[in-house]
Amino acid sequence: MGIVKISDDLHEEIRKASTVMSRSINAQAEFWIKMGMLAELNPTLTYSELVQQQLKACKLAPPEVIET
Repeated sequence: MGIVKISDDLHEEIRKASTVMSRSINAQAEFWIKMGMLAELNPTLTYSELVQQQLKACKLAPPEVIET
């Protein structure tokens, strides 16, 4: 484990998002880092497709999408 230096503004955005998403600040930062890395490695996939890909990798069935 290491220390990553980020700006105070970004830390505040992570703190806000972590509250909304019911994650710790560290878990929220790790999630954003992971999704950013996946997006760079898979530029043609949408966020939803990336999440579905990760769920399948964990052998979890993604929930059915309900269109309104």
